Amino acid sequence: MKAHLLTLALALTALTAPAQRRKAPKAAPATLLVSAVTVGRVLTTLAGDAMQGRGTGQPGGLKATQFLAGEFQRIGLQPLPGAAGFEQVFPVYSSRVAGLSATLNGTAIAADKLLLVSNQPTVEWTQQTPDLEVLTITTNGDFGQVLSKIRRPSQNLLVLLDPIHSADFKKLVDSRRQVRFRATEAGSPYSCVVLVTPTAPGLANNATAKSITFEVKGKTEQVVTELRNVVGMLPGRDTARAKEKVVFSGHYDHLGIIKPSAAGDSIANGADDDASGTTAVVALAEYFKLRNDNARPLIFTAFAAEEVGGFGARYFSQQLAPEQVVAMFNIEMIGKEAKFGPNTAFITGFDKSDFGQLLQANLTGSKFRFEPDPYPEQNLFYRSDNATLAKLGVPAHTISSDQIPDDKLYHSVDDEVESLNLPNMTAIIQAIAQSASGIVAGQQTPTRIAPEPAASK
Repeated sequence: MKAHLLTLALALTALTAPAQRRKAPKAAPATLLVSAVTVGRVLTTLAGDAMQGRGTGQPGGLKATQFLAGEFQRIGLQPLPGAAGFEQVFPVYSSRVAGLSATLNGTAIAADKLLLVSNQPTVEWTQQTPDLEVLTITTNGDFGQVLSKIRRPSQNLLVLLDPIHSADFKKLVDSRRQVRFRATEAGSPYSCVVLVTPTAPGLANNATAKSITFEVKGKTEQVVTELRNVVGMLPGRDTARAKEKVVFSGHYDHLGIIKPSAAGDSIANGADDDASGTTAVVALAEYFKLRNDNARPLIFTAFAAEEVGGFGARYFSQQLAPEQVVAMFNIEMIGKEAKFGPNTAFITGFDKSDFGQLLQANLTGSKFRFEPDPYPEQNLFYRSDNATLAKLGVPAHTISSDQIPDDKLYHSVDDEVESLNLPNMTAIIQAIAQSASGIVAGQQTPTRIAPEPAASK
């Protein structure tokens, strides 16, 4: 009888042993490092000419999302709960002028002397239109003083501009050719029309013109553009911490095709801005997947549309409860050495939480160090994709090494892979991985940032 019991016990042990082995997490190598091969491959792909500068709403931007989604698939990330895949699709809206004409004192104004700034389907004004402001900028007027009112009118506005300002008018027209996105279908209820026309002698600058007759007719068409964040996650191994998410992010978009340089290059490759940060997100996803020991859920996201208003980060933040995000590591422009030298980077908003102190504590014994943002006058804390969640109280900070006041390659066609220091960049990514260990493991929780008060109605 004992022999039969022993045989049965051995058989049960043999059957259950494989299941136990499947449940046990695979231990990461003690010396696991961020892959320099992955860093080089992803960076050169994102910043290659084939991506056409990854412009928002442009074919190169879509190509970048497909590449990044493929990387998340390769690594073994999961889509967010309820999502069908890694692409987080959302709409943005813009308006294009479909028609514009104007007469002044019975004389038609040439089309190249007209500009319409509007999100409204139609604009029809005469001198009898109520609540319409008419401003004149004469020969000695300062066109710059009214630019903000033209670009963002707070009431319907007609500007009569003396031809002496034609050069400035042309610059304004050229700048308006860039598509301007908004997050909602309904844009501003106010419009502005600029007419280049000789002003009456003796008429004061910025005076309301009462002795003229005019008729303005304009029409716009609304355009809907689909944009895509790329988002994947590693579920946390501690179910008790399922609502304690950690976000690693960077923006994959750049300027796309721009005015050619003297050498004829028109592709703004954006190697540092921000293929470097997006590469870090991919490399960190690979690193933490191999470690397979994260207690908290980790979310890895490559944002769209940072360069044109941060629309990707804003949409992403609306899909999460901010109180369930314990930290955000936003990574922006880490391809060059920081002003503090190699093996350093800085953290924006260092004084707004103890995020930076926790990270540095985990680098004890390392030659790497994080420093506070050395460029407070640049307001970098609110100029990247961390800002949306930071305003909601999340300890969301950007890590960077760019010497931005002196960076001559910023937003130019010369922001190429060849201008970056890949070994130093890889060291920064490795430092982020090591410094994040306490937060990822659920052993450290940064203090919350004081949220911005809700706007009063």
